[in-house]
Amino acid sequence: MSYCLNPSCQKPKNPPTAKYCHSCGERLLLGERYRPLKVLAQGGFGKTFLAKDEAKPSQPHCAIKQFLPQGENRKHIQTAVRLFHQEALRLDELGKHPQIPELLAYIVNGDRQYLVQEFIAGEHLAAELETKGCFNEAQLRHFLAEFLPLLEFIHSQHVIHRDIKPENIIRRPDGKLVLVDFGAARFATKTVLGKTGTVVGSVRYVSPEQAIGKAVFASDIYSLGVTCIYLLTKIDPLELFDTGIGDWMWRKYLVTNPISDALAQIINRMLEIGTQKRYQSPREILIDLSSSPETKQNPIIFPIFPLLGYPQCCCESLRQTEVETLSGHDGWVQTLAFSPDGQKLGSGSTDGTIKVWEAATGEVLQTIKGHSQAIRTIVWVPQTNAIATGSLDRTIKVWETDTAQALSTIKAHADGICALAINANVKPQIGAVLASGSKDSAIKLWQTDTNQQIYTLNGHSRAVTSLVFTPDGKHLISGGDDRTIKLWQVTTGKLVHTFSQKIGWINHLAISPNGEILACATDDKTIKLWQLTDGKLIQTLISPSCALYAVAFSPDGSNLAAAGDDKTIRVWRVNTGELVNSLTGHTSSILTLAFHPSGKMLASGSSDRTIKLWTGN
Repeated sequence: MSYCLNPSCQKPKNPPTAKYCHSCGERLLLGERYRPLKVLAQGGFGKTFLAKDEAKPSQPHCAIKQFLPQGENRKHIQTAVRLFHQEALRLDELGKHPQIPELLAYIVNGDRQYLVQEFIAGEHLAAELETKGCFNEAQLRHFLAEFLPLLEFIHSQHVIHRDIKPENIIRRPDGKLVLVDFGAARFATKTVLGKTGTVVGSVRYVSPEQAIGKAVFASDIYSLGVTCIYLLTKIDPLELFDTGIGDWMWRKYLVTNPISDALAQIINRMLEIGTQKRYQSPREILIDLSSSPETKQNPIIFPIFPLLGYPQCCCESLRQTEVETLSGHDGWVQTLAFSPDGQKLGSGSTDGTIKVWEAATGEVLQTIKGHSQAIRTIVWVPQTNAIATGSLDRTIKVWETDTAQALSTIKAHADGICALAINANVKPQIGAVLASGSKDSAIKLWQTDTNQQIYTLNGHSRAVTSLVFTPDGKHLISGGDDRTIKLWQVTTGKLVHTFSQKIGWINHLAISPNGEILACATDDKTIKLWQLTDGKLIQTLISPSCALYAVAFSPDGSNLAAAGDDKTIRVWRVNTGELVNSLTGHTSSILTLAFHPSGKMLASGSSDRTIKLWTGN
């Protein structure tokens, strides 16, 4: 069936292949490609339709949101118009994320506006609660462990959702959660956060500050806290708040569904009336969840068989107390790299700056500014003093580190740069080759001396998050948010192999110095090791961290370090899978690791805005 989008049509149902409505004559394909099939939902400001995209061979389902305001209140209609357009902007800014509906099109047709989005199959948590009953503690912890990284991503893009509630969280048939309805979402800057804005959100879940038009990032955390107590009690949140004493009384309703004091304390902090008393970020909640007695555990290691017999390096004896803490960034430290000679350490941050440190003393040699958004990745250009940086501002810049001058700028991709890798062993007559991976799902290879593009590698369906060249320079390995790892031939740009094992989202890749083992850090608490000669999975290491963000081989290949959410660096001996060291000191998640070329120092960068240097005894 084809469904007519004309709101005045008296007989909107049409044959499945019709081009025009048989009743009113309206064209049935929206934007010449999207065919509405049936009405999914209807409200005061329009309808949502199930549709299919006839421009694609598989004709996948999608959702069409039709904006059609009704009523005589001009102010309310103007606000609704703005919010509908705002939803399109927010979805476009957030780009592709597996837990956010992808914006496919924004279409204006006369006085009607349409959003075409990825169709999310499944049911929202409020409906799930009706059919399956209240969440228990284990279910709620699992829910938070999956939802909080999504919320962290949204906030990292400077977006406040402002309407988190069970009806806006859909569980897909594969069990994964998706957050929908970004109509109330707001782009947050320091200027905007200080202003009073429009009051939006659902009254049962909205925070006190948002109710007066002053939403902040912690407002989403409050709404998530209210969502949690509703999932635990199935009682209207308005009935769970005692206005007489000005406090939440939700725990008294858990007589048959008790939870631990540790989890209750976390939820109560999410529900604090004062924003300064509340959690300030999803990361803080994840840390407390992973640190509570109910979830704390030692790493479990599943060695499949011993790996190659490397000699041991001194990183097994890295001191528990770091040699030095380097402070100076105003944002998270997301990327680190030592210069090939080991004399300098480069760091990149969400504050948009690059710092160059003297490795031996920790002194800041340069602070480099020029990117307009977060720095996601840095690499040193071989045989020079230059460093290449990739940013969410969609550019790659090459800098002379002695002078902090920009040598070149490449407007590389249609979306933010997530990964860089550099290789001096390919086609030496044209110099080093730089590979870039982006949120736009593409990989590009560039000549560093001319900034000319060599190839574009297409194969990932979502953001490319990590890149690494094999030591011989013949192959490039990529990992992405589509949960795949791909092996490419550099000289031809052809895809050689896709690793088929089931894995989580790829956060970081590393290759052993001899080029025989690939390590992968994922969001599912695991480090997976593959034998590159045959592509077989040979070992899995499991960490108590909710997600692992960084993995690095020691320069001699004998040890593997990894770190993530639980603020701990763990070092394993590669040939046995034995855990040989655990290093603590950071106060928030560890996002990046880098070994000094000598193997005698390990650098770590964190969302606590510091860099720590660890050395052997």
